[in-house]
Amino acid sequence: MAQHSEVVIQTKNLTKKYGGMVALHDLNLEVQRGEVFGYLGPNGAGKTTTIRTLLDLIRPTSGAATILGLDSRRDSVKIHAQVGFLPSEMTLYHNMTGRQYVQFIEQGRRVACMAEAERLAQRLDYDLHRSLEGLSTGNRRKMGLIAALMHRPPLLILDEPTSGLDPLMQQTFNELIREIQAEGRTVFLSSHNLPEVEALCDRVGILRAGKLVTVETIQALANLRFRWFILEFEQPVEVSQFKALSNVTALEANSDNTRLRIQVSGTIDSVIKLAAHYPLHDLSVEHPSLEEAFLEFYGSNNGKGVQA
Repeated sequence: MAQHSEVVIQTKNLTKKYGGMVALHDLNLEVQRGEVFGYLGPNGAGKTTTIRTLLDLIRPTSGAATILGLDSRRDSVKIHAQVGFLPSEMTLYHNMTGRQYVQFIEQGRRVACMAEAERLAQRLDYDLHRSLEGLSTGNRRKMGLIAALMHRPPLLILDEPTSGLDPLMQQTFNELIREIQAEGRTVFLSSHNLPEVEALCDRVGILRAGKLVTVETIQALANLRFRWFILEFEQPVEVSQFKALSNVTALEANSDNTRLRIQVSGTIDSVIKLAAHYPLHDLSVEHPSLEEAFLEFYGSNNGKGVQA
């Protein structure tokens, strides 16, 4: 994990309302320099609202935010010059080629980016000479990534960056993000791609109905709610004793009750003590994937689960 020494993104009670509907409620969040921060939540949770508010594309109802030490509203022009932004949905100029689009952005930013754009295009297997009209979703994403990365910004804000990319290009994207982090730059990554987040991110913030549910390291999130214990005994056990434990939230047993797979939330002490009453042949632990932990947060959301 990267070593961090300063706050790159900070929000204080950031709130956005649309009439009587609260899209974002009192968001207090910090992202540190050099980390890859994952921002997760089902559709409509407020992820894109957060990003648009941070970049002053929409104004907050109340609260404040700083980006790279700059006020998100007062210093938005300076912020945009130092941020690489990839929106979840982007519009390209269809009367341009990719190369012309890069030149157009160069003129606006007053920064020479062509050499880096060509390097990125080669990595992403994208032809900058082709027209931007009629591009597939994957190729639009590639062009968007090139545009966001080519000026080598200290902060990247990426909203669903790998949507439409094939598995090989997703792997290339992961490599690029690791290289960016190794250079000490920061990535704020909003995504539904849980394996991607698990592979790349240092910490994860989970948003639900406009409220920040938790911010955890990837490892802590995986351990946060439950673990599976697989107990193999030399003789049948009394399964009902294990089911009766308050921290056992699920249990699976084989036909002769010599192998139990037990989901445990919280402390494991009572399970281990009970298991010690029987001749135990083997014990192993399965930690949940990020997806399982995420579903645990949202699976009871009125039976709707995660909208991904």
